[in-house]
Amino acid sequence: MLELLFIVAVVLLVKFIFDQGYKNEDFFKDKSIKFIKPHFMVGNSGNLFTRKRTIPEFFIDAYTAYPKEKFVGMFEFRNPMVLVKDPKTIKHLAVKEFDHFVDHRTIIPSEAEPLFGKSLILLKSEAWRDMRATLSPAFTGSKMRLMFELISDYSKRMVDFVSKETQSKGIQTYEMKDFFSRTANDIIATCAFGIQVNSLKDKDNEFFLKGREMTSFLKLSIFIKFILFMAVPKLLQVLRIRLIPESVTGFFKKVIIDAIDYREKNHIVRPDMIHLLMEAKKGKLSHQETERFDSEGFATVEESNIGKREPKKNLEEDDIAAQCFIFFFAGFDTVSTALSFLSYELAVNMEVQERLFQEVLETSRELGDKTLNYDTIQKMKYMDMVVSELLRMWPPVPIADRICTKELTYVDDDGLTYKFNKGDVFIMPVYAFHHDPEYFPNPSKFDPERFNEENKHNIDPGTYLPFGIGPRNCIGSRFALMELKALMYYILLNFKIEPNEKTQIPLKLTKNPTMLSEKGIWVQLTPRSNPA
Repeated sequence: MLELLFIVAVVLLVKFIFDQGYKNEDFFKDKSIKFIKPHFMVGNSGNLFTRKRTIPEFFIDAYTAYPKEKFVGMFEFRNPMVLVKDPKTIKHLAVKEFDHFVDHRTIIPSEAEPLFGKSLILLKSEAWRDMRATLSPAFTGSKMRLMFELISDYSKRMVDFVSKETQSKGIQTYEMKDFFSRTANDIIATCAFGIQVNSLKDKDNEFFLKGREMTSFLKLSIFIKFILFMAVPKLLQVLRIRLIPESVTGFFKKVIIDAIDYREKNHIVRPDMIHLLMEAKKGKLSHQETERFDSEGFATVEESNIGKREPKKNLEEDDIAAQCFIFFFAGFDTVSTALSFLSYELAVNMEVQERLFQEVLETSRELGDKTLNYDTIQKMKYMDMVVSELLRMWPPVPIADRICTKELTYVDDDGLTYKFNKGDVFIMPVYAFHHDPEYFPNPSKFDPERFNEENKHNIDPGTYLPFGIGPRNCIGSRFALMELKALMYYILLNFKIEPNEKTQIPLKLTKNPTMLSEKGIWVQLTPRSNPA
């Protein structure tokens, strides 16, 4: 009897593996588009899974597989996706047909991570619309102006740390991903959680260590669970396996709830994200009629009418915790990645660094005894050109996605017809667009002049997507750009960024599934003769 049960169990297991391994095999065969043939279990992800290709190489391979096609079918493990290669079509689907493509894919199941499930990134349909309208007023230029002082203070602390290290140890070489991870950690700690830490000085503080644990998808246990979810999504949901330890999410939730309680009891007001969300909870946060919509950078994305409508969502403490949590999760890694790549580009393109330094120096002199502020940094045209080019060359997020929420048959002027069924996914190849010579000539060259007054109007907005497109674009683009520019302003005002023997030139990306450099980004920060 036991032998029979064992045989039945083995047969069922083999059948399950076989079914999963060949799932969706014929998905594109009647869809009238070309597709990349999937392999058993891994689909088209084999080279990524086995670390033979970097993430950008993986998506460029798919992007160039059928050069003349607007749509190309591909498989993330056994999950089918449509790679949309035409910028005009992407604008049509993500903007005009937004009601049919409201949601993102479920990267992290809410059953496995309840706190994530309430965050803006993972909310679906009307729940997302309500939360976007509730949160949108917190990310306007007027609110960024209030928050800028917090970023400026931490930028000065960063400069003070490097200056003291240089005085005591000589000119220092830093791995810039680690350096800016600690700096970004502290800025988000103060802006989103209302607490003060110094991760450059206190390298093992609990807030930084918990944050690194939360965002470390290269950790073997998290990586295996993540891959299992991508390959067999229902398995982790059924087993209720958590991607991130509860001790980590519990820590951040407690920090937020304690901060809210303390402020309410002591009537404390501080210009940070917790305060703004507490105001939203009371129904006191809304778009101002007098809100100034000045240009805040070429890369900035504008809010749609969905974000500007009257909020309907009544925030609970769990909702506030979830938004602060995802604010940290989304901002901690992307900003530090962008700044580390910017450090490299400035180190190996000294003429760009020198011109940017001259603008920084001129701005500092104009300010005199006044400290840097939000409006002043928006007037720095070359700074914006440099940051815009950085986000073209090294977009922290190499793709964007949308999932079909209502059936749609797409027909274009060239006769292409494709039916999207509910649950179908399409991918926007951000990195591939940014490195396509048709849209950006000589794409491997770091050239801020692409974004000067004469040239930037020639860029098709559908080909430049560092913060996404349409109503579901990145709500935090202003904050990210403000942080990038402020930190680089203070670095360049006080130090020259220089390569040395530890700097990998040319820079190569790791074949781990991340946008990280192969050997780290090592540069030295040499004090300027007349630091500010």
